[in-house]
Amino acid sequence: MLDLSGKVAFVSGAGSVGEGQGDRSFGNGKATAVLMARQGAHVFGTDINPAALAETAAIMAREGLSFAGRVTNMTDSADVAAAVQDCVARFGGRIDILVNNVGGSAPGGPVDMTEEAWDAQMQLNLKTCFLGCKHVLPVMLAQQKGAVVNLASVGCMSFTVGGRVNAAYAASKAGVIAFSRATAIAHVKDGIRVNTVVPGTMHTPLVEHRLVKQMGLNDAEALIARRNASVPMGFMGNAWDIANAVVFLASDEARYITATQLVVDGGLTAARPTG
Repeated sequence: MLDLSGKVAFVSGAGSVGEGQGDRSFGNGKATAVLMARQGAHVFGTDINPAALAETAAIMAREGLSFAGRVTNMTDSADVAAAVQDCVARFGGRIDILVNNVGGSAPGGPVDMTEEAWDAQMQLNLKTCFLGCKHVLPVMLAQQKGAVVNLASVGCMSFTVGGRVNAAYAASKAGVIAFSRATAIAHVKDGIRVNTVVPGTMHTPLVEHRLVKQMGLNDAEALIARRNASVPMGFMGNAWDIANAVVFLASDEARYITATQLVVDGGLTAARPTG
């Protein structure tokens, strides 16, 4: 089941920020890259952080997995094109799976957020999906087969009155879902499937590395406890929950699934009123 043997997977954001122990050291892209390789895929990973990418490469090497990495700015079209060409050259001219995982949040509403911050969020969360598809889809079209999985967030689906405002993040991640659906239908006759995984409240290195600082907190464990309590299941998911969802949608077992979203949130969006 979920055998990816012989497939070539291009995974962006394949490193993880910050430090951690065990599962806490894995972000969504890093876990996805490792799991796909464990399932037999040849994985080409990109990340803008050389150290983070090197850590992923070291894990792959220790386990004897097939991996090549390239430091890449996924918001830069020429850089993405070069990475895709590198992947094709290294792995026999194919790309069977594309995972667009690059992203990040910045707080603020339309009044207090700068135009520069807004534009940066659109670049990071939405343009990276566009550029990944722009440069990988021609390879898949030549094959007449491929699977694309884009990463969104429940941050575009569920809002709490008095909660933290992330207007640009919400807009850009909603755009990822719409972009995925439109792209799926554009290529539905070409043997290419496009779907979106929508993570909920997750415990990844971003919690300690970014959220604690953004929210002006000193106690990471208190934030973790609060985030756990916000989930109907009583605990946050981790990067492996996302990786398992991505691998399923990328696999042949999901051959009849396209233009849809798989929400991985422990019941969070169902338990909150949406806005």
